[in-house]
Order: sequence, then C-alpha cells, then structure tokens
Amino acid sequence: MLTEVTERLKFLVAFRPGLLSPTLAAHMATTYQRLSQGRVLLNVVTGGESAEQRAYGDFLDKEARYARTDEFLHVVRSLWRGETVTFGGEHVRVEGAKLNRLFDPVPPVYFGGSSAAAGPVSARHSDVYLTWGEPPAQVARKLEWIRGLTAAEGRIQRYGIRLHTITRDTSEEAWAEASRLLRGISDDEIAKVQAGLHRSESEGQRRMLALNGGTRDGLEISPNLWAGVGLIRGGAGTALVGSHTEVADRIEEYANLGLSEFILSGYPHLEEAYWFGEGVLPILRERGLWQHPAGEPALRDTVIVPFTPEPVRSS
Repeated sequence: MLTEVTERLKFLVAFRPGLLSPTLAAHMATTYQRLSQGRVLLNVVTGGESAEQRAYGDFLDKEARYARTDEFLHVVRSLWRGETVTFGGEHVRVEGAKLNRLFDPVPPVYFGGSSAAAGPVSARHSDVYLTWGEPPAQVARKLEWIRGLTAAEGRIQRYGIRLHTITRDTSEEAWAEASRLLRGISDDEIAKVQAGLHRSESEGQRRMLALNGGTRDGLEISPNLWAGVGLIRGGAGTALVGSHTEVADRIEEYANLGLSEFILSGYPHLEEAYWFGEGVLPILRERGLWQHPAGEPALRDTVIVPFTPEPVRSS
C-alpha cells in the first residue's frame, strides 16, 4: 500500500530462506520491485534461533541453515539473470525454474552474520553486508574479514551498520534521555530478557551481550556508543548518544571505515527521527557525508510541523 503513496521511501523487506521456495521468492521480489518502481531492498534472515525456526516448521541446525541460504540465493540470483534453472542441492531443488518477467534494477540483497558460516555466504551473494553497532575497532576487524572473503570471490559489495540514536541539542540532554529510557525498566525485566538472549545461537547476539554485560553499569562502551538498548531487546543493542555534533562525529568515524549505509532508529521512533533529521543531517550535509535524495528542496513560506494545529512560518 505504501508504494502507492510514497515516492522516495525504500522498503527493506526481511525474508527467511527455507520458508518459501527460491522461485516464489524471486518472483514476489520482482513483482514488488515493479510495483514500487525499483524501491525494494531484500534483507536475508537465515535465522539464529533454532527454537524460533522450529516454530515456523524449520528443523535444520545453524550450519545447515546457512548452507541452505547459500543454495537458495544461488537459485534466486540465477533467476534474476534470466536463466532457466535446474538445481539439485542438499537443501534446495528446482527443475526448469524461470521468471516470466524481469525487472531492472534487480533488488539489492542485504545480509548480516558474524559467524564463520555467515561470511562466505555474504561474500558470494550479498550486495550489502550489515553489522550491528559494535565499537569502531571491532567493526573494522569484521569488515577486514568480510572484504577478504568477498575479494576471493571476485566481487565487490557495500557495507552498512544498524544502530539506534539518541541525539539532542546538548550531550547532557541526550544522556539524560538514555537514563530515562532505562529507569522505567525493572531489574527483573532485564534479567528475564537477558536469560532468553543467552540461549541464542547467534554470534552477533553473543557479541551484543558481551558489550552490555547484563548490567546497567559501564554502558558507554566507546565514545558516544551506549549498550543499554541490548539490556532489554535482542538484535541491534547499541545507540549513538550525544549532541548532534557528537553523533555526527561518530557516524563520520564509521563512514571512514568504509560503511556507506546507516540503518537508524530510536525510541519513540517518530520523535527521534525528527531529532536526527533536524539536528544531525544538516551537519552531515555540511561535511559532504549526506545529501537529500531529491536535491536541495526549495524553501517554503510555511512548513507543516507534526503535532501542531497550524502551519508554522519558516524563518
């Protein structure tokens, strides 16, 4: 529905190989790409939790899931090249598979994984390798590993990072907001979430847990990088916290490592998007690190500000 009422918004759609056939996935993605006029991005989720996968009817172990993803993406990529595919792997089998309609551009494939089994799959098939928000030195080591694997495949890919943000006019205000977010959460709630996350088979999740240590203490693990989010939720567990300039500095630091895609969010999502858009993006634009996708929009006499009853005159 959103494709019909938006122009620039792109859709990073997660899907799990093994829960549908590669031919169907390739066909659905091509249809979505056509309807959105080329705005679909595909996020491959191999699955790091065997208990969760079993709930979906998938009983493979972690190593086998990555092997299946490898075969799955091989078929999907071949179909997107216009090939007729007959393939018999250990986990995926198709015969005479072909797409009736191709769409240009092919949807980019985003892929994340920190385990030894994940790296080669990303190197062979993904357009963008994603990491969660580890400290810059750890991210640099991970990118060096993935770059080496990708070069051995004769390929080039882009790199991205998934982070939360808490950005305010001053550093003190930002850290006060980070503290406020945790104040409403009890130690019992944190312990319950942490116990569940420690059962995870995900190497990325293990690395997130190591950053926060399961405690409220010492959560600034690198300048302006806060591990508090990971105390109460799985997945991306770190946030950039600080003044607008400090957050821009940290983004520039990550960009200098070779990261070109930043997937950001906050709590509450809409309000934090406005803090970031109004506070950080202008700084990134001045530094040549970001530009508006439609160019510089023309100035208007009035602007519509959410949550206010009347238009506001721009200064």
